[in-house]
Amino acid sequence: MAALPLPAAAGQIEQACATSDRGGKNTRVCTCIQRIADQLLTAKDQRLAASFFKDPHKAQEVRQSDRSNDERFWVVYKQFGALAEQSCR
Repeated sequence: MAALPLPAAAGQIEQACATSDRGGKNTRVCTCIQRIADQLLTAKDQRLAASFFKDPHKAQEVRQSDRSNDERFWVVYKQFGALAEQSCR
């Protein structure tokens, strides 16, 4: 089953989700995840999080990084993930 077309205003995370193997069949979930991202993540954070759909290992690298920006991102990203998991089932 092919992914449904996204609205023109689809965000980066929504697009990455919809084109991934995991989310491509459920645009409702991808749209919900984007709404949570818009609430919690900056545009820069969203670009980084969207990149994890294509390269999951990158998430592990950021999580293990000692850079203060990566540590700050990871705290917010965990909150985003927990809220998206709870809200977007």
